[in-house]
Amino acid sequence: MFYAIISEDVANSLPLRKKAREAHLARLQTLKEQGRLLLAGPHPAIDSEEPGDSGFTGSLVVAEFESLEAAQQWADADPYIEAGVYAGVKVKPFKKVLP
Repeated sequence: MFYAIISEDVANSLPLRKKAREAHLARLQTLKEQGRLLLAGPHPAIDSEEPGDSGFTGSLVVAEFESLEAAQQWADADPYIEAGVYAGVKVKPFKKVLP
């Protein structure tokens, strides 16, 4: 089943994101290689794909896991958590309807 991992950043998270980005992306790449990643990306703080110094307000990952507990464990191990990027993370079941 798919699960949505919805993360909210702390204020002024961009420097923290930059430090942990490589490790964060490596985990997502592993999910992609396993065929389990539906989509992933950050929420820009402004109405732009390239927000520059404005940074981001959070992230969304939708991926396949064996259970809600497995998805939560994966989310809890995100390098962005250890780096202090996220103020909070929610994990919810996700049902893909379209496309």
